[in-house]
Amino acid sequence: MFVVVWQFEIAEEKLATFEATYGASGTWAQLFQKSPAYIGTELLRDAYISGNYLTIDRWRSEEDFRAFRKENDAAYEALDRECDSLTSREVRVGAFTV
Repeated sequence: MFVVVWQFEIAEEKLATFEATYGASGTWAQLFQKSPAYIGTELLRDAYISGNYLTIDRWRSEEDFRAFRKENDAAYEALDRECDSLTSREVRVGAFTV
């Protein structure tokens, strides 16, 4: 399994939209579902710091993830630009093999 983890900081007034977009059935997950190698997404909300989130995207393998990105680069980049206004900070924590 291959896992990509992102950390986000979100303004209070954008929390609901962010959660709907980045959650397990949100817009990002819908895009990822174009690949049969996509396993799922978890959205984690910090219990103590409001607006602090992690996403964990699971893929069958790194190769599958790279193939998805190559085949869907335009859609991925367009959605990323659309979502820029939702986040005040976005950091890729890492990409991990399990």
